[in-house]
Amino acid sequence: MYLNLKVAIWQTGLRQNRLAQTLNMDEALLSRIINGFREPTPEQRTRIAQVLQKDEHWLFAREQELPHPAEPVAVGAAEGEATPEPNPA
Repeated sequence: MYLNLKVAIWQTGLRQNRLAQTLNMDEALLSRIINGFREPTPEQRTRIAQVLQKDEHWLFAREQELPHPAEPVAVGAAEGEATPEPNPA
């Protein structure tokens, strides 16, 4: 899935069908590209980036390529110290 592409479309306020019309592209094809089921051609990548006015490489970074936030750390627990499980009473 191209998470950055989804975010960019949302930020512009464009609906997916309107973006497809602007790109002169089938809506189903655009949906498959956005959701990672179809790899866009270099020309499609360039056109989508131009319409959204975003960096092409950023738009088409896969989820596994994006930096992940640090794992949450329990407050008050020292490093290596186990935190007690909540009591499901």
